[in-house]
Amino acid sequence: MYIQPEIYHITPQHLRDDLLFEMMCNDMQNSYYWSDEWSDEFYVELAKKGFISTTYEAKQMLVLLPELEFDYAVLDFENLHISKKVAKLMRKKDYIFELDKRFDEVVESFGRFHKYNWLKGRYIDILKSLHKTSRDDFSVHSIELCSKDGKQIIAAEVGYITNNIYTSLSGFCIKDKNYNNYGKLQMVLLAQYLEQKGIRFWNLGHPHMAYKLSLGAKIYKRKEFLKRWFGDDV
Repeated sequence: MYIQPEIYHITPQHLRDDLLFEMMCNDMQNSYYWSDEWSDEFYVELAKKGFISTTYEAKQMLVLLPELEFDYAVLDFENLHISKKVAKLMRKKDYIFELDKRFDEVVESFGRFHKYNWLKGRYIDILKSLHKTSRDDFSVHSIELCSKDGKQIIAAEVGYITNNIYTSLSGFCIKDKNYNNYGKLQMVLLAQYLEQKGIRFWNLGHPHMAYKLSLGAKIYKRKEFLKRWFGDDV
């Protein structure tokens, strides 16, 4: 198991300095950084640079934990794999798939589904603020798969779009045998929606979860990912 030797402090100035940012990109000993800066603008600038931010509780203080990952799982939509079980659920159509209808409910629900929940506190405040803000370069979204009567959220996630790329942050699915594979269904429906909207690709973050690869994602090293992220692949 890799253990990062030290987690360095990161500030908005690091992102404005091209040389410092290039050094971070080339530093393959470090991926995590920390910050006590909780502004919407800093969060957006981190995201636009390819960082995926979570949180960490240190000495009873919640800090922002941006990560420039060593590896990324990337789904190009032509590689989307739809299993037979998910295809069967799609034909049943006993669900409602929608975006941003129940945003606050989604972002406040993660603590009920994850033993270690990093999406909390001031992080939720940032997401709510950005979700309400109209900007051309960045938007936050919730994706909801609900029961046909609309009463229950079966599976959901939250993520953002920047650089015309969608990045997942976190998701959940209820544990009920009646809804087996509905979490995968939500992801397939989202992939199809993103493709229809002309999104370049889906950044799923860490590649170590098997469901991402079974969806059709490929693993990119940081250098190759950032080339695609900044559009050098086109």
